[in-house]
Amino acid sequence: MNALLLASALLAALGASPIAAAPAANAAATVHIKDFAYHAATLTVAPGTTVRFVNDDGEAHTVTASDKSFDSAGLDTSDAWTHTFTKPGTYTYFCALHPYMKGSVVVRATGGTTQ
Repeated sequence: MNALLLASALLAALGASPIAAAPAANAAATVHIKDFAYHAATLTVAPGTTVRFVNDDGEAHTVTASDKSFDSAGLDTSDAWTHTFTKPGTYTYFCALHPYMKGSVVVRATGGTTQ
């Protein structure tokens, strides 16, 4: 805890915010599935970013592209699945088991990861 406070204070002294810091391109980002929703519902990343989807829910879920270009298949509790987004664009997805669950990944050539 003290190390985290020290790191935050150092970043603040340098004019950086630990919350605003974004990973570089080709970094990883995580979407958590919990309470029958994707968190973050919309994620913005740079091309080449690998997004990890983690099921923190007590039910199985999928990460299925609206255009069927990717599909995680069923993810049980604590299962994870990754997908690398290589080209700019907006990629919408849903849970095939619970179609009301929806999310999107926005890939921007100039963007880092934001949630």
